[in-house]
Amino acid sequence: MTNTSFPVGFILLGFSEWPQLEKFLFWIVAIFYIMIIFGNLTIIVLSCVDPHLYTPMYFFLSNLSFLELCFTTTTQPQMLLNLWGPKKTITYTGCIIQLCVFLCLGATEGVLLMVMAFDRYVAVCQPLHYMIIMNPPLCWKLAVMAWLSGLMESLIQSPLTLQLSFCAHHRVDDFLCEVPALIRLACEDTSSSEWQMTISAILFTILPVGLILTSYGYIAQAVGKIKSEEGRQKAIATCSSHLLVVFMFYGTVAMVYIDPKNNFASKNAKFFTFFYTVVTPFLNPLIYTLRNKEVKQALQRLLKKWDRQ
Repeated sequence: MTNTSFPVGFILLGFSEWPQLEKFLFWIVAIFYIMIIFGNLTIIVLSCVDPHLYTPMYFFLSNLSFLELCFTTTTQPQMLLNLWGPKKTITYTGCIIQLCVFLCLGATEGVLLMVMAFDRYVAVCQPLHYMIIMNPPLCWKLAVMAWLSGLMESLIQSPLTLQLSFCAHHRVDDFLCEVPALIRLACEDTSSSEWQMTISAILFTILPVGLILTSYGYIAQAVGKIKSEEGRQKAIATCSSHLLVVFMFYGTVAMVYIDPKNNFASKNAKFFTFFYTVVTPFLNPLIYTLRNKEVKQALQRLLKKWDRQ
């Protein structure tokens, strides 16, 4: 049965078939959410107050941190409510807002990671011209381009998804309202929606990954020519951190979005969703700070400054 009128709301099933696991996941998500907020706010504050971090790399990193704060705040409070108690519902309006914001931020992150790869390519392959090429106006233009790309993706994909006729039970086998889960909920032919979703997934995951890997191919060649061992180690540490984030984000998103109705995606979508909405945002600040001497030194300088006051 289908319901062609606007539904009152949706039921987000999540891991409701495993109540004990839900209680465990509640505390995991709560702890991770607190650490995500603390970690990303730390990166943003350090990038704003420490003159040593007034570089394009940290400008984009602070953009990524702000994006992660918005991304997790869009999903994790709702996830915590669903994990804690028997009430698993979300209003139709809440679902629309979550879908639109989630799409915008997810697509923005896909483009922003590609921009950060371009920044690393210029830094390693054109070090003498780095600050000339990556000048502040260009950095702002690239950041705005990433945010506008995400906004356009949301404005195009969200209405197409919400026009589907959903099954009357309104049970979404996921933690949140995202396009693949709503496509699986539809009780009509969704082939056109699936094709549109696949095209979007290719544009925002496969294409960026291809460009990122190409840039890192040139970076690898340039790193091999660096004579200074310290310079080589610094380049490898910075670039490997970015590559790790890239594969964690694009890999899990691609599994869910490229073919939302295939058996593998249908059965395991919620696990991948949990990974790229909870685990990846939690790991990002750790990867960028624990493997980065400049951030650790900036944090030490800030703490010493507070101690003197």
